[in-house]
Parts: sequence; structure tokens; C-alpha cells
Amino acid sequence: MKQATLILDRDYRIGDIDPRIYGSFIEHLGRAVYTGIYEPDHPTADGDGFRSDVIDLVKRLNVPVVRYPGGNFVSGFDWRDSIGPREARPRRMDLAWKTTEPNTVGLHEFCAWAKKADSSVMYAVNLGTGTPASAREVVEYANHPGGTALSDQRRKNGAEDPLGIKLFCLGNEMDGPWQMGAKTANEYARCANEAAKLMKWTDPTIELVACGSSGSGMPTFGDWEHTVLNECHDNVDYLSLHRYYGNPHNDTPDFLASTMDLDDFIKTVAGIARGIKGKKHSRHTVSLSLDEWNVWYHSHGQDQTIYKNKPWGTALHLLEDIYNFEDALLVGLMLITILKNADTVKIACMAQLVNVIAPIMTREGGGAWAQTIYYPLMQASTLGRGVSLAPIISCEKADTAHYTDVPMVDAAAVQKENGDVVIFAVNRNLTDDVVLKCDLRAFGSASGGMMLAHHSVMHHDDMKAVNTEDNPMNVVPADIAPVMEDGCVKLPRASWNVLCLTPTVKK
Repeated sequence: MKQATLILDRDYRIGDIDPRIYGSFIEHLGRAVYTGIYEPDHPTADGDGFRSDVIDLVKRLNVPVVRYPGGNFVSGFDWRDSIGPREARPRRMDLAWKTTEPNTVGLHEFCAWAKKADSSVMYAVNLGTGTPASAREVVEYANHPGGTALSDQRRKNGAEDPLGIKLFCLGNEMDGPWQMGAKTANEYARCANEAAKLMKWTDPTIELVACGSSGSGMPTFGDWEHTVLNECHDNVDYLSLHRYYGNPHNDTPDFLASTMDLDDFIKTVAGIARGIKGKKHSRHTVSLSLDEWNVWYHSHGQDQTIYKNKPWGTALHLLEDIYNFEDALLVGLMLITILKNADTVKIACMAQLVNVIAPIMTREGGGAWAQTIYYPLMQASTLGRGVSLAPIISCEKADTAHYTDVPMVDAAAVQKENGDVVIFAVNRNLTDDVVLKCDLRAFGSASGGMMLAHHSVMHHDDMKAVNTEDNPMNVVPADIAPVMEDGCVKLPRASWNVLCLTPTVKK
């Protein structure tokens, strides 16, 4: 049996974990909104038309923030279309996804849904076809108490109290040629800086996320981040990163190694941010917002047929990836990578939440169920709150098609406020179990002073196994007997593990 070692010390801290790293994303795209979160004729619909079965699944994820309303959609979106009486709202062509947006669900409705889901709103403003002035107006409408035209319009539209949105994205993927109103780095930097000034002058309590380059493969990458931060560093709080992975060539070892790229991506952008801070002699720190991340490749190529059959339709079945077990392992590894960068990554949004490359799926008029990728996010969000500890891991390494020295075991560790420690670990080895020796002597006695109170394992013999409406529990975590002998725990081959340890003597 393979061997690995994990050393933890309570004083070797990466940083405090911002709960918002367990965020998600709802875009007006496909069936994320219509027949996703909103379906007024559904048997479980509440008085506002929201599916209660979906809300229940979202609550179990413990999602603290949801990015909205886009995404590519937002770059052609006029926020005023989404307020006021529903019957008076215009139907608009959405050029981003070649559909028609009815604006039935808008700003007020989504804020109400977020409250029902025990979450908050991360609102993206349009800096594609929009302007700094229109971005500022959203802030006044949503957050100003009253006594101005926009805030009084909000009150007339049914929200006497401010909506209280405290986190805003300054556009979306603005270096992408697919983006409506795409800009050069200099064009975006000036626009974002002016928007940031106006928005914070309107409400100084808000936080702002500037667009990073839409991917490290873009020719703009690196120079874009440098140019943007050089212009607006002291007026923004976060810089965005977007990253998706896939396995189109059916090379599972290489697929599971791709988080090495994610770690490098995060550290590169964080380094640029630190460099600009130093250049400016600034005391202000710009952290990172990984506000789009997931596995995304299963649905590639399907959309053109859908568009052809339903030109400019609404609630089309777009980007509906059906996730399998190996995707869940990759999501677990991405969560581990995010936790190991908790000093710089303060916001992260799995894209998306319902139906569209999502952990939750629905059927129109039918059921709602959790996909395989739902469970690592749920467990990390529920148990991964506290301080991220720096794990020192020794294990066998291997090379894949695109990566060298890939550790067969990757792990993150969280110390909770009550002193408990939670370890999230993935065994990448597809054929062999691994005995993980946990060196915890820094937590108490020579034997470690910690006991394994709980061990959850997510494993399936079929890497391509999926969950369906008829079989929603096919791939789920299972509790096993918590056995730790001389600090050693067995990690089954190809598995996501959650180890909950508690002090043998509570202080």
C-alpha cells in the first residue's frame, strides 16, 4: 500500500478563510433563472414563484454570496429593464447567448430569492455597453436610504429599505472579443476606475471587484492585470480570475493534475497585485476573487443545434453539463487549492449554481437533484470555516501528459474556532489506496493530542458515474468508521476524503 505523510502545525497559518470562497453564480443564461430558481407553476413554487426544492438544495450548500446577473449577459444589460411592474418590463434580445430575456426576474426578485436562500448578492454592473454613470445609479437605487429620485423609485417599487448590496463586479471578462463592448486594458482601466470612484462616493461601504484577464491563455494575460491595477489599485478591493477545466481527451490522471495550473494561476496574479502595491507604495491590499471556476466541457458543441431549433428562445437547455465522479474529484482538488491560497483568494464563485454548468439540476415541472460536484462544495462550505493551515505533504509523485511531479495526495487543513481540525484530502492514485500518516504533535502530546472523530469518503468504482433524477444518490459521500492508528488513516484510491479531528483534551 502506498504511503504519504501530512505534517500540520497550528502556528503555520496560511490565513483566515473568508466564507465567501464558497460562493456561487446565477446568470441570466439557459435555465439558471427560468425553470431553475424560478418556476411559478411548479408544485413546490412559493408565493413569489421560486422553487422551494431548489432553495432547500442551495441552503444545504451554505452559499454565502451569489454573483448576478452575469457573466457575458451583463455586458449588454440595462439594469433599469429589471425593475418596476413586471408587465411593463421590456423583452430584450440577449446577444451574449442568442436568446430573449423577458426580465420577469429582476433586481428586486433576485434579492428576495437570495434572502430566502440565506445568501447575499454580488452584483455585476455593465461596463461593456454601459457607463460609469449607469453603474453608479445601480448603487444609489439599491443602497441609498431615500430622498433622491432613484432611491425613492426603489421605494415606490416595493423596497422601502435599501437592498443592501455590498459587493459589486466592475463588468465581466472585458478583454474577451466575445464580450459586448470589449475593451483594451487601458480603455477598461480608465472606465473601471471612474466607475469605482463614483460608486464608492455614492456608498463608501461597498467593495468592488475589477476584471482580471479572462484567462491565462489570453494574449492579454499579465499585461492586462498590470495595466488595470496600475490605474485603479486604490479604488478597488479585488481582482477577478476565471478558470474552467475539462477532460475532453479522457485522460483522467492529466485532468486531476490540472489544479497545479490553478495554483500557478492564482500565485501569478497575486504576485502582480503585490508588485503594483509595492510600486505605488500603497497601504491598500487588492485581494483575489476567483468568481468563475468549475469543470466545463461536457456540453461543448451542443448549443448551435439548440439555437437553430429555438432561435431567440427563453430558458433553453444551454451549458447543461452532466457531471461524473471524476469531475467531483477535480472540484474537490480545486477547493483544496483555493483553501491553500486563503491568504490571497477571498471570494470564489462556483459557476454556476443551477442547471448551467451547475451542482444542482432541475426538470421543468419535475424534480431537483444534486450532481456529483455538489458534495465536495457542500462539505467544504459546511466544515471549512476558520483558519487555513499550511500542510506539508510527502507522497509519491507522477508525471502526466501536461504536468510533472504531480503529488498523488493533495490536502488542505482548517482549524476551527473550537480547536477542531478538518482535513480535506484527495487521493489522485487511480489504482492504489494510500496510508496517510498525520503528524499532529504540535497540537498537544507526542501522540498528537487529536482523535479522528469522523471520516467521510466519496468514491465510486466507475469514474464516469453520474447522479440522475431517478438515481440521485448514485455518487455521494459515505461515512466510514473513523480509524486512526498511530496517526495513520487510509485514503481509498481515487477518493475525496473529509477527516474531522478533535482534541483529546478540550481546553
